[in-house]
Amino acid sequence: MLRRILVGAAIVAALAEVGVLVWLRQGLYHRFVLFPRQEKAWAALREQRQPITNEIGWKEFRGILHSHSKYSHDCEVPFEEILAVLKKAEVDFICLSDHCVNGRADFSLQWRGLREGELFIPGFEMKEGMMPFGVAPGIVLSNATDSAMLARQVVEHGGVLFYAHPEEARAWDRPELAGMEIYNIHADFKSHGGKLSSLLPDLLLNQRRFPDQVFRTLFHRPEPFVRRWDELNQGRHITGIAGNDCHQNTGLRAFYTTNGTVRIEDTSPRTLKEITLNWLTRPLARICFGPLQPNRRLFHVQLDPYERMARFVNTHVWAQDLTEPQILDALRAGRVFVGFDMLADSTGFQWVAAGSGAMTVMGEATDYKAGLELVARSPVPCRFSLSRNATLVFRREGRTIRWAAPGPGKYRVEAELQVAGRWEPWVYANPIELR
Repeated sequence: MLRRILVGAAIVAALAEVGVLVWLRQGLYHRFVLFPRQEKAWAALREQRQPITNEIGWKEFRGILHSHSKYSHDCEVPFEEILAVLKKAEVDFICLSDHCVNGRADFSLQWRGLREGELFIPGFEMKEGMMPFGVAPGIVLSNATDSAMLARQVVEHGGVLFYAHPEEARAWDRPELAGMEIYNIHADFKSHGGKLSSLLPDLLLNQRRFPDQVFRTLFHRPEPFVRRWDELNQGRHITGIAGNDCHQNTGLRAFYTTNGTVRIEDTSPRTLKEITLNWLTRPLARICFGPLQPNRRLFHVQLDPYERMARFVNTHVWAQDLTEPQILDALRAGRVFVGFDMLADSTGFQWVAAGSGAMTVMGEATDYKAGLELVARSPVPCRFSLSRNATLVFRREGRTIRWAAPGPGKYRVEAELQVAGRWEPWVYANPIELR
């Protein structure tokens, strides 16, 4: 009987071990195969980078749009910390999009203007996905206002209106709409069920060694959003931007309380559970976390630190100067491209139409003439994909392409990078219209 018990216990232990290995299989593959290959590929791309001469007549500024601060109910990050993040991530400007406070968007509440060389542009995330940037100081908008009136108020008070979260239903025919997110990090996270449990194997095995690669596992090609963007651009002008959706609220932490309990919370912040320690769990907690002192933080795991969110994807604009009016003008006009800069810095990427000594840049329109060439330049080798009226018409690898436009249309270019044997989306440039 003892032998049978021991054999049974061994079988149960072996099955449990196999079960754990099965559960961890993707994290193990990532740790020992995929993530090292990606790390090597990213480093190789950085080594191949070559600067591109600026011949377009505009200055390039890198920004993050759709970002929250301490004024949002689900974000704790103060402006001083955001400023430090912008410097570290080498970002030039930020368009904020805090949640309304008691249903009101007060455009005098947030930081505005240049702070130590970094430009802050106020903005809010309002009802029905409306995301106004740069409304005049002193103006307060309300979510209780009729949607059509609210959109008009944004424009009347000098703001530019974008739609956030394109995965939700939106009034796409709104005349005041200047643009939309063609990518949103939070939407990608929601595609994983919006729960850290889906990432738990990678968080346990790889978060410390490969934090950027773990975060990249959230990425999916934004094809539905890009299709919507292309469809809208057939009848009007809609600028495509990236939504960083910075919150720094996807994480877990624990504190030892003055009541002698362990409080576990996410970083929204929201309390998830409070555990009362007993004669067994108290010494275990000391072994795992050290001294149990009141208000001491025992652990903190953060998937989405603000700085990582700021580096993941950027919206690059062409403007004359780093000022709020110039950045807003570039966003309205569409002198914009989206770059997934965590893979490789896309600064310097160019998309223009050239002919007869004249140059038309992305977001602009010009009359079609025979001999007009569409030109794209990249600081690293990539695969260019050129579309005309939402239909792929040309594809080639390299650092530069020149293609003779066959006739009028809206021409857009994408660029992909080869990473670990796969073509990964890297740049989405706004279209050039040939009339």
